[in-house]
Amino acid sequence: MTDRIEAAAAELRPLLQEFILWTPGNAPGSDPDLVGPVALWHRLIARTDVGLWKRGDLRTILLERMPQVVEDPDAAADGMIPAVRAYLTFLSGTGRLTPGSASLETLLAELDEVEDDFVEAMEDVIAERDWDEEEDELDEEGSDEGLGDFEPFADEIAALPTVRLRPDVELAEAARGVTLIAQARDLALWVGTGRKVGEETLLGEAEVDEAVRTIGLSDPRNIWNLWNLAIDLEFLAPDGDDTVSVDSDTEGWPYEDDDDVLDVWMLGLHSVDYGDPELDDDDLTLALSGLTRALLVRLLLAGGGRRVPELREELAEAAAEYDDLGADAWAAAGDPLASVLAWLTGYGMVTVENDTVTLTPLGAEGLVHLLDDEDIEVDARPAIDAMTALDLLSFSADMSEEEADEEFAAWLALRDPARAAAELLGAAAEEEADALVRVQAASLVGSLGEAAIPAWQEALKEPSLRPYAATHLTQMDVEDAPEPTQADTHWLILDMWTISAGLGRPEFVSSLHDIGPAPTLIGLLDVIWKVRHPHLEELLELIDEAHPDKQVGKAAKRALFKARSGR
Repeated sequence: MTDRIEAAAAELRPLLQEFILWTPGNAPGSDPDLVGPVALWHRLIARTDVGLWKRGDLRTILLERMPQVVEDPDAAADGMIPAVRAYLTFLSGTGRLTPGSASLETLLAELDEVEDDFVEAMEDVIAERDWDEEEDELDEEGSDEGLGDFEPFADEIAALPTVRLRPDVELAEAARGVTLIAQARDLALWVGTGRKVGEETLLGEAEVDEAVRTIGLSDPRNIWNLWNLAIDLEFLAPDGDDTVSVDSDTEGWPYEDDDDVLDVWMLGLHSVDYGDPELDDDDLTLALSGLTRALLVRLLLAGGGRRVPELREELAEAAAEYDDLGADAWAAAGDPLASVLAWLTGYGMVTVENDTVTLTPLGAEGLVHLLDDEDIEVDARPAIDAMTALDLLSFSADMSEEEADEEFAAWLALRDPARAAAELLGAAAEEEADALVRVQAASLVGSLGEAAIPAWQEALKEPSLRPYAATHLTQMDVEDAPEPTQADTHWLILDMWTISAGLGRPEFVSSLHDIGPAPTLIGLLDVIWKVRHPHLEELLELIDEAHPDKQVGKAAKRALFKARSGR
C-alpha cells in the first residue's frame, strides 16, 4: 500500500508542480498546497486517470475521504474548496481534463453543492480533534503511557535502518491467503441478508453455535472478534435499526485486483487490537490493552524477529510497569501471548516457528501504516530488488546526498551499468514534465561513464533529454556526438528554473539572478520563448510576477505573448 501511495504521488508531482506555477497568475487567492490530498485520493480511490473527473467524484473525496485523512482541518475549511475550484479550472484551461470528464461547469456546480457540507465536516473534525486533545491532556495528567503506545519508542524507531517494503503485487498475493479475512467472509455469508440482531446480544446461543460450526472455529469466543472484523472489512453492514446484511461483493473475496485486495486488508489493519487478551475481569483486560501493538513494535526494533520466551519476559515486565494490575492480569491470562500471536498469525502479520516470531512483509507494511497513523517517523522504502528506476529517482529527491548515493549503489549492484542507464533515462522520458526527475536521472547516468553511451545516444531522440544527452556525449568526446545547441542550453536553464520555482519564491528569484544582471536576463527572455518546454508559460508568468525589475517583467510578458502566439 505504501508504494502504491508513493507511486501515485510521484505520478501527480509534475502536474501539481505545474499547477503551483499556474496559480499565482490565475488564482492568486487560493492555496495550491491544499489540492495535493484531493488529487492524491482522487487517483487512489476514484479514477486511475488523474485528469478524469466525473460527477460524484468530488462528493466522494471531499465528504467521505477528506474528513478521514485531512491533516489541517482549519486550513481545509478555509481554503480547500477555492483551491479545488482553481485546480479544476487549471485542468480544463490547460487541456488536462480528460475527454469523458464532466464539464467544468458541472464540476464547479457540484463543488458549490458540497461546500457547506464539506465545511461542516471539517468543523466536526476540528471539534473531535479538540475533544481528543482535551482527553489527551487529561490522560497525560492522570495516567502514564499505555502498554501499546508507540511514542516512547519514537527515537529508537527514527534511528532504525531503512525498513524495506515488498511491492504491492507480492503483498496482495499474501493478503489473499489471510485466514481471518476468509473466516470473516464466511461469517458474513452465513449472516446473509436482513438478519435480525438483538439489543443486548447480537446473536442467540443457537445462532452462535450454528455460526461456529459453519465457519469451523475451534474457540466459540472468537466469533465476536470475527464479527467486528467483518464489519471493519465492510463485509457486513447494518441495513436497519435491528438488521444486518452481507455486502454484495463479499462472496467475491479474494478479489482479482491487487489494489482491491490491499484496500480490504488495510480496512482490517486496526483489528490487531483484537489480539489483546480478554479476561473475565474488565479491569484486568484493560491492564493488558495494547499488548499486541507492544509486541509488534518490539519486533520492529529487533530487526523483525524475536524469541518468544524473551518477548514473554519483557512484555510481562512492561505490563507490570504500565499498570498496577498488570502483573495480576498477566498471571490471570495464563499465556497472554497466545491470543496475540494467534491473531497476528491469522492476519498474516507474523509467523511463529521454533519459538521465534517474525514479522512478515504484510506485517512490516501494516506496522509502518500504524506508526504513520500515530505520526511516528519511520524510514520505509521499497525493497531494492523491487525498486524501479522511477522509484529510485522519486525517493532520492527527499534523501541527503549521502543516502541517495548509497541507495543508487545498492540499486546499481543488481543490474549492469548499461541497463541501469537505459532504465533511468527511460523513466525520465516518461516523466517529461518532471524536471527534478530528469536532472536526477542525468546526474546518475552521468556517473556511469562510457557504459551509458548507448543510453545517451538513444536519449537524443527524446526532446526533453536531448540537451543532457548532447552535453554528456560531447564531454566524453564520443564520435559524431552532436554539439549542444543554444536551444539545448535554454532547455537546461528552464529545467533549473522549474526546480527552483518548486522550492519557493526566494529560491526562484535567486536562480534568475544567477543568469546575470537585468539586461542579460532580458536578452535571454527575448529568445528563450522559442523553446517548447512544458513549463515555459508558467515560468514566464512567474518571472513577471516575482522579479523586482519592472523591465524584466515587461520582457517576460513579451516572451509569454510570443510563446502563446507562436511568433
